[in-house]
Amino acid sequence: MIYSQVLATGSGIPERVVPNDFFNYLVEDADKWIFSRTGMRERRFAGPDESTSDLATIVARNALEYGNIDPAELDCIIVGTSTADMILPSAACMVQKNIGAVNAFAFDMNAVCSSYVYAVEIADNFIRSGKYKKVMVIGADTYSKILDFQDQTTCPLFGDGAGAVILGATGERKGILHSIIKSDGNGWELIQVPSSGSRKPITNETITLRENTFKMEGKKVFIFATDVIPQIIEELTAKEGITPEQLDHIIPHQANVRIIDFISKKLGISKDKFLLNLDRYGNTAAASVGIAMDENIRNGVIKPGDLVLMMGFGGGLSWGGLLIKF
Repeated sequence: MIYSQVLATGSGIPERVVPNDFFNYLVEDADKWIFSRTGMRERRFAGPDESTSDLATIVARNALEYGNIDPAELDCIIVGTSTADMILPSAACMVQKNIGAVNAFAFDMNAVCSSYVYAVEIADNFIRSGKYKKVMVIGADTYSKILDFQDQTTCPLFGDGAGAVILGATGERKGILHSIIKSDGNGWELIQVPSSGSRKPITNETITLRENTFKMEGKKVFIFATDVIPQIIEELTAKEGITPEQLDHIIPHQANVRIIDFISKKLGISKDKFLLNLDRYGNTAAASVGIAMDENIRNGVIKPGDLVLMMGFGGGLSWGGLLIKF
């Protein structure tokens, strides 16, 4: 039996710190208003000339250095993102060039905020097939580039960043033990950028109407998230024959602390088990789970032998989870 173990991780965020009071132009006492609704205090925005592939390249190098891995050893690079530098080519090919991964094939994976979890699932299956030995997955997004800064319901929620993991083949029962990924296209309209592709190409009119920016029906997404997250936790722990309380840590998609509070109470799981950074970074979309995993490995919170459940949910609608033994 081949398993995919975590060989190395990396994370990175832009330098520019954007505190809640940046949004005072939208709502009075924005810090109190945003924090009370989301648990967020600040986020990071990429610079004018800083792209998603730039952030992805930084964390790729960070992970390679952390694991003392030669980029030529990589068989594949998958970048999970919904804000690639351009429609084509893929951000992954740009990263492949930048880090000198001469033997890797590269492609992007877009499941919106679930992209990292989806990409890790793909990488895990590549490795389990026996055909590939080392696969790098990067979750990276720069939502500050697509936000409508006149929409107070969405623009304060997001920040930019990237997180990476390098998976390698092992015969030990460790690494990714179980996974679940699902989607429901009936909800595709809840999270979208209406004018961004072939369905409604960008024109002067769509720009005037701000249809080239991110749109989300927040209340419906909240209901969706609080429905599917308990399912992910219960299904994955059942596969392992344990209860949710036996998990050492849970790394959720960092979307809203209210969602975490709801899940904690519904399943009777201590909130201390949830590893959060949304107060500092906001919702970094596909990057959120990868950033949190890297931070908590490096600071010693996640230790060898720990059972960690990671999950993501987002547009599509899409959702999924991974149970990992470190």
